[in-house]
Amino acid sequence: MAFSSLQMMGLGFTSWIFVLMIRTYTNRRSLPPGPKGLPLVGNLLDVPQSQQWFTFLELSRRYKSDIISLTLGMDTVIVLNSPSAVDALLEKRSSIYSDRPPFPMLNDCVGFDWHFTFMRYGPRAPQGFYAAIPAFGSSVTSSSGAQGSPIFTAGFPGFANQIPKAFAAVSFLYIVVGCLCMPFSMAGMVILSTAYGIDVLQDNDPYVSLSEKASSAMSSTANRGFFLVDSLPFLKYVPEIFPGTGFKKQAREWFEVVNKLPDLPFDFVKKARAAGTARTSIASRVLDEIENSGHDQRDQELVLRNILASCYIGESGADSTVSSLGTFILAMTLNPNIQTKAQAAVDEVVGHNRLPDFQDDIPYVDAIVREVLRWRPVAPLSAPHAVSEDDVYKGYRIPAGAIVIGNAWAILHDEATYGPHPDQFIPERWLTKDGKINTEIDPSAAWGFGRRICPVNTNSPFGKLALNTSEQGRDMAQWSIWICIASVLATFNITKSLDEQGVPIEPSGEYTSGLGSYPVPHQCDILPRSEAARAMILSAA
Repeated sequence: MAFSSLQMMGLGFTSWIFVLMIRTYTNRRSLPPGPKGLPLVGNLLDVPQSQQWFTFLELSRRYKSDIISLTLGMDTVIVLNSPSAVDALLEKRSSIYSDRPPFPMLNDCVGFDWHFTFMRYGPRAPQGFYAAIPAFGSSVTSSSGAQGSPIFTAGFPGFANQIPKAFAAVSFLYIVVGCLCMPFSMAGMVILSTAYGIDVLQDNDPYVSLSEKASSAMSSTANRGFFLVDSLPFLKYVPEIFPGTGFKKQAREWFEVVNKLPDLPFDFVKKARAAGTARTSIASRVLDEIENSGHDQRDQELVLRNILASCYIGESGADSTVSSLGTFILAMTLNPNIQTKAQAAVDEVVGHNRLPDFQDDIPYVDAIVREVLRWRPVAPLSAPHAVSEDDVYKGYRIPAGAIVIGNAWAILHDEATYGPHPDQFIPERWLTKDGKINTEIDPSAAWGFGRRICPVNTNSPFGKLALNTSEQGRDMAQWSIWICIASVLATFNITKSLDEQGVPIEPSGEYTSGLGSYPVPHQCDILPRSEAARAMILSAA
């Protein structure tokens, strides 16, 4: 008996549903605790599309377990809600927990398959790129280390100078969403200058604009499961006219931007080198070394292109710098006493006649930076890991291929680690009795977990905030955050705006949802602390 192609498709779909129903029923056996779920969809209806970290923490408390499990379509998802669970699995067993799951929406539909953060663990993944380009590490150090730090210091005057220029007409009324362009521009200047030797325009820079758009796409799609296609990958092949495929139109729009991002700045460097006009940068230095290496030049250039593009979108786009500065401004708006104490700490070291620089040792500012990253983490959920072989933890089965997520929000609000009142902004929790940074408290959960954590260079000028690793990378974001926070404290007062009746306007304190989380727009007043501060900013710019 012959079957038509339509009948074969129907038979295959029916078989898939049957297999999925059996899998949904049997998969819960021996897994960590979690809600039962429904046939076919599992727990898709139990997990909201936004701020899932709160739901995961609530489930952890309901089941009295720091490790929970959910079935999302065809996926088994394991969520780790405590430092001990993360340490036991993602750190101590990192050899089998360092893979990434497939990303149907992010990689297949939107085109982020070049981004190292989302690659499967293998020759092209981060553990292999230093081997592919032996000189990359030294080039990062020399380009973004001591030589690169003035870029950050020089960047702040332009950033700060935009506040009075842009908002003078409204008495420096500060609206977070309106000022996000400032840290975007500053972070973009840093990475584009350091990595590619590109001078960034203060307004409407095409490279920064490209990164902002691609970054928005990444933030919207990298929390795997936000789109139904992540849990039901076959939807990639369903025609767009069918219900449930609306994601395809959005994916096409994002793909146009994401596909350009690795090539545009890299091609700029290659053309500049050919013309003899290239400035010293990581790209130009490593390209010189690749030409003299005697290895496969095209393959090494591809690796370099992807490394730099991953840094480019991370630092000039939607991640730690922008989110953290928004959180800092929110925290100062809500906590004037902390702002006053921080300003006094800056004044004691810096005085009133210059801006802070990286030679200044201001532990209270270091503590504020750490508390900003802890209080409202940039990435409340870490990028998902995948376990490569069957494992057992606390008697629970963790099957090969399961998606494993570290709930950074839960871990960074753990009272056993960070003390009482974790939802309050208290920089002092990071300080010892003599006012120094307490190195026994580990802030690394803000940057991810295991072998896929965002790396840092402990030999950088920002070593006072560096963590316990010797790799390169995370320090660039820390430089940006630290110098902006220290300089804003030195020059501005941040206060609540008043309504027409003179009543302070309370910020909602709400945050967006996605891979990166940002404070929703709120109003506050930012005024120069003095005429001397105003003059210093204007003259420095």
